[in-house]
Amino acid sequence: MTQQRNPQNDRRRFLKITSATAGSFLILGTKASGGIKGANDRVRIAVAGLNGRGQSHLSGWMGSENTEVAYAIDPDDKVLARGLKGIESRTTGSFNTRGVADFREALDDPSLDAISVATPNHWHSLITIRAAQAGKHVYVEKPMSHDVVEGRVAVEAQKKYGVVVQHGTQRRSDAGIAGLHEALKSGKLPRLKIAYGYCCKPRGGIGNKEVGTPPPNLNWEMWKGPAVIDQYHGNYHPYNWHWFWETGNGDLNNQGTHQLDVARWAIDDDQTHPVRAMAIGGRFQWDDQGETPNTMFAMAEYPNGQMVFFNVRNVNYKGYKNQVYNEYYLEDGSVITGEGRYKILRPGAKAPEDLKLEKGQVTPGGNWKSFIAAVRANDPKMANGNALDAHYGCVLGHLMNNSYRLGHEVPFSAEAGQFGDNEDAQTHFNKLHEVMRDGVGVPESAKYTVGPMLNFDPETERHTGDHADQANVLLKDPNNPEFQIPTVSEL
Repeated sequence: MTQQRNPQNDRRRFLKITSATAGSFLILGTKASGGIKGANDRVRIAVAGLNGRGQSHLSGWMGSENTEVAYAIDPDDKVLARGLKGIESRTTGSFNTRGVADFREALDDPSLDAISVATPNHWHSLITIRAAQAGKHVYVEKPMSHDVVEGRVAVEAQKKYGVVVQHGTQRRSDAGIAGLHEALKSGKLPRLKIAYGYCCKPRGGIGNKEVGTPPPNLNWEMWKGPAVIDQYHGNYHPYNWHWFWETGNGDLNNQGTHQLDVARWAIDDDQTHPVRAMAIGGRFQWDDQGETPNTMFAMAEYPNGQMVFFNVRNVNYKGYKNQVYNEYYLEDGSVITGEGRYKILRPGAKAPEDLKLEKGQVTPGGNWKSFIAAVRANDPKMANGNALDAHYGCVLGHLMNNSYRLGHEVPFSAEAGQFGDNEDAQTHFNKLHEVMRDGVGVPESAKYTVGPMLNFDPETERHTGDHADQANVLLKDPNNPEFQIPTVSEL
């Protein structure tokens, strides 16, 4: 009888081989155009988007051995010039980085190995898809997708062209988090009931900017790319695009993507998408131009009954409690807290105790160097946070956001939540409501937006049942003609 292969054992064996051969070469390959690279072969990468997170990308790649930033890409002339100056100041030897406004120029270069995407969200999937079609590996910031449909196309593009796609969710490179999740799924710990993520960091309002003409240094058509936006105003560029639905996904799928991804990572491996999701929240404290909620409680249920809860609280007040982490509620009543190193509060215990766990399996090197290692090996399996995992985590957030977008207003009260018989959801929503009422001082005259419970078919990635027609419209954003997201059949 042929012995059945264990993929986890294969991965452990491969990681041992790659560690032993660091400084030599790696020996796995796929359909990507670059082929296997020896350790002495320079990895040439393009960075798209040079503001904010793009600067972290530049530092990450320039801090990786024998890696060259071949292209710097940005539609803002001033940002591009500043980015090139910064790259030159950190370059030893000859400076050869090309600055371009259009990512397609970089993809046309046959000597380019990879592209690193730090653009606004509405660009993430399209660049990933086009790069895969060009045989380039992709490191793409979170969220990989701006909507559900384009995320699926990105997954299928990775499959078809065999390139490495790694999601910018750095916690996927944390062996401590991986170890906890392996323990939850192996039975070493009681079964997971609720994976809970928090994105509660202080933010202020963005004010109101008048509609006007884009500044001369900004190539507006290239900046908006696939996003259908009728008029320019100054809150789109450079950062506040996060808070508009055409370009961003709110903090739920901004900073929150990290905690959403960790929460979904903890769910049993045979689960893909949730079958139900809903959200309640609002944009409180600020009187500004933004559209996305700065306060949200959301829930999603998977076919096996496990749940993800999520909490967004991006306001500011005296005594604000910063919470950007994950919690794990187990079926025996235990609660696990921490990140990478954990404590567990067991039922009946007076205080939490340290939770000693073995490290889990990740590609070593952190998020930057693990990607370079995967590119050198030409092996998508080495990605810490691959395209499919990225899709599952992003869709979780998209469904929650879509519920909110279809919501109706109700009075600001603890009774606003519509969670059916889910007492856990009501309890956790009540905690958020108390903070907003007593800490922020939201008045009773305010309104919550309560989204419907949306049913979702994980196989077809379509909504079913009540509200399905309206919800399915939100699965795919409209695109401008020059920057259409292709269908799967067009790949």
